[in-house]
Amino acid sequence: MAVARVGISGWTYPPWRGVFYPKGLPHRAELEYASSKLDSIEINGSFYALQKPSSYRSWAETTPEHFVFSVKGGRYITHILRLRNARAALASFFASGVLALGPKLGPMLWQLPPNLPLDPDALDTFLALLPATAAEARALAAETTLEEGRIDLTSGGEQALRHAVEARHPSFADPEFVRIARAHGVAVVLADTAGRYPVIREVTADFVYVRLHGDEELYASGYTDEALDRWAGELREHLEAGRDVYAYFDNDVKVRAPYDAMGLRDRLR
Repeated sequence: MAVARVGISGWTYPPWRGVFYPKGLPHRAELEYASSKLDSIEINGSFYALQKPSSYRSWAETTPEHFVFSVKGGRYITHILRLRNARAALASFFASGVLALGPKLGPMLWQLPPNLPLDPDALDTFLALLPATAAEARALAAETTLEEGRIDLTSGGEQALRHAVEARHPSFADPEFVRIARAHGVAVVLADTAGRYPVIREVTADFVYVRLHGDEELYASGYTDEALDRWAGELREHLEAGRDVYAYFDNDVKVRAPYDAMGLRDRLR
């Protein structure tokens, strides 16, 4: 039976304190509080820098039993290397402890920069490098050059891994992008970006990954009841077709993300 996971992108935002987070809540308790209200959270610190295995273990231990994290891939891979010659960087990413989330590990998100146009060969080569299982990820991670204290090569069991790509350059609104993603079983992210970036609704995997950045003002505007109703109706169709749904709100500037996430989650229950 297909499952919907609805949550937020990140959880450490000072403006949320005293609004979404109760006044006086210790900062170390924010993840525990957020995970009590939502089904999933997208880890975005991993986009800016490699995290530590101890951090991933702590996040897994802090959250409820059936909670799931998505993990955002490093910008060094997507924005600096621009998907090229990425094997060594991918090895370090997976060695850094991502698999220590264990059964709470959901999809990996690879967000591409707005100035990166579609290069079919480069994209195809990159997607082919992405491990489909934890065992493949451990084998790749073993190639890392990270220091021993910064790596975990033992976690993850035998679980399957999922990947999603969020494209932002207009050239990705091309059937070739969809064809390549589908060939690798990688989800094309359906992103709502207030009209700034392409909206691609093609299904290319056995799950759907949605990022809601704001429908009127990027990263800021909240979603009306009518808008949440529309999104719930669209996502319900995927659930009825047997596809798991991961949906994350990234409209954090005006403290709308957690409330919109709870609203959409309640509509999908």
